[in-house]
Amino acid sequence: MLRNVVVRTLAFLFFLSATLTAAGRDSNATWLELRSPHFTLLTDSNEKQARHVVGQLERMRAVFHTLFPEATGDLGAPIIVLALKDKKDFQTLEPAAYLAKGQLDLAGLFLRAPDKNYILLRLDAQGEHPFATVYHEYTHLMMSKAMEWMPLWLNESLAEFYQNTDIQDKQVLLGQPSADDILYLRQNRLLPLPVLLKVDHSSPYYHEEQKGSVFYAESWALTHYLMVADHGKTTSRLTDYVKLVSQHQDPVAAAQTAFGDLNRLQSELSGYVNHSDYKLFTMKTPAGVDEPSFQVKQIPAADANALRADVLVNTQRTADAKALLDETLRDDPSNALAHETMGFLTFREGDFADAKKWYSQAVQLDSQSYLAHYYFAVMSLREGDRDHDDSIESSLQTSIKLNAQFAPAYDALAGFYASRHIKLAEAHILNVQAVILDPGNIGYRINSANVLMEGDQPENAVRVLDAAAKVAKNPRETAMLQSERDRFQQYESARRQASAEGTVQTTAIGGGIAGGMIGVGEQPAPAGLKHPTEPPTGPHHTARGVLRDVQCSYPAVITLNVDVAGRKTSLYSNNVYKIEYSATNFEPGDNFNPCKAMEGMKAFVEYAEVSDKTIAGQILSIQLTK
Repeated sequence: MLRNVVVRTLAFLFFLSATLTAAGRDSNATWLELRSPHFTLLTDSNEKQARHVVGQLERMRAVFHTLFPEATGDLGAPIIVLALKDKKDFQTLEPAAYLAKGQLDLAGLFLRAPDKNYILLRLDAQGEHPFATVYHEYTHLMMSKAMEWMPLWLNESLAEFYQNTDIQDKQVLLGQPSADDILYLRQNRLLPLPVLLKVDHSSPYYHEEQKGSVFYAESWALTHYLMVADHGKTTSRLTDYVKLVSQHQDPVAAAQTAFGDLNRLQSELSGYVNHSDYKLFTMKTPAGVDEPSFQVKQIPAADANALRADVLVNTQRTADAKALLDETLRDDPSNALAHETMGFLTFREGDFADAKKWYSQAVQLDSQSYLAHYYFAVMSLREGDRDHDDSIESSLQTSIKLNAQFAPAYDALAGFYASRHIKLAEAHILNVQAVILDPGNIGYRINSANVLMEGDQPENAVRVLDAAAKVAKNPRETAMLQSERDRFQQYESARRQASAEGTVQTTAIGGGIAGGMIGVGEQPAPAGLKHPTEPPTGPHHTARGVLRDVQCSYPAVITLNVDVAGRKTSLYSNNVYKIEYSATNFEPGDNFNPCKAMEGMKAFVEYAEVSDKTIAGQILSIQLTK
């Protein structure tokens, strides 16, 4: 049995949206666009339905910002909602994997694209909480600025806690329990709390299906119990815990301080799981959401198709996206979004020159598109284009001006300055801003350290990497940070030795740094790579010889041979931009491009052995010599 508990003061609660149901079908085959202060919705349903959906999303956002403003914030990437009137329309956009017979019947999907956040909704969805997955992921999105310090169990438990939230006319229902979680916990042994509190992204309890179920369910139960107990006893244990971990205290030590005896808490939690009376919270529905003021208009089919094509690109339905884009450009050759999406599609296919062409045309068609400006600059940088530096810099500055919350543009402009070895102080400020906007992005932090190295500040660079280690989400990121840290220290040690001897001068090459800074964050390597990306934990070696057969391919793969008197050592990297480049006793020039300039040059190549025995290893650094 569930009982309602009215909570007058919720010092520590987040919220996630309402149950959305279909209000009826619109007989007109048209697309409507509705804009509110924080969401853009596209629907093939009717205006009444559109206003209701966006109104609930705005109320959801208002509750989050009211109850926990320090952990939430406005996002640089826009949130675009596609509300489809039925299952048939929804299936035109959902990932192909879900279309096969016997697959999960989705009612909603949260999709994080590199430059946008999409919410896909089926307005005819049935069930008590048909959009729980969307609500769960939206909680994570709203909590993204707290990822630097929030333990994984708390991050996931809050998403579990709020995924079943309902917004009604006068009240919001929070913390409705999941019958599946309760049943699972009653049938399985709970994790010891010291184990639960220390789970991170590398833990098997987070990744393995069965153990993951224990982790999610128990995390939800602990948060639910603490909230209920704090309310009943007028204590603030969960709030106290949050304050401690936000100050980077160890999660277990913080729990012992805030919760007391963990053995006793474990016993209380076990009893609570087997209890039959779970409470939920209510609060007043936030005021101030003015649905009639939302701007709504009918949009041309070409505009709707361009946006739908962008979704298809990001759900890996490339052929469907291409067909829809061809149709859109046939009907509307000046459609700026279609040009942007075609640019992204060709970029994903590895045709950077064609991608640059599409983005250049998008800039000319719509100077107010911050994404078009950003991607045009990115494509130019990826090509090593030095003939249009003014337009590259101007496009990135325009992108920031048009959307001051878009972190990738700050990071890319910092990379541009670092690669030209100009405005390094400004580049550092830009990187700091990117990290502030997206603190969980390890790539931005590594890029910030690279800018400091470019400015001859190795100690500060190492400090940035040490701080970044606290937010690493998996072994790959941890290994990447350690590799960068070791390389910085080795470089600085060699530089000091050379300086003391007064015989050798080694120059860092900025092109490698810039290349690592111009992507949209750290993206996982795509499937199908010939050799896997691995943490550089294997034995390290150095090959000295002439570079032969240097080849680069999409997305940033480089392969080469180090030729020593006819004996070749075959090496690779799946990110040419993350290799540390340097040159001894000569200046490589401003137009250095590792994919084109290194063939036939002498070099010292540091590499790490990998599990793939068909190749010698993975490249870590290249020191060119003459």
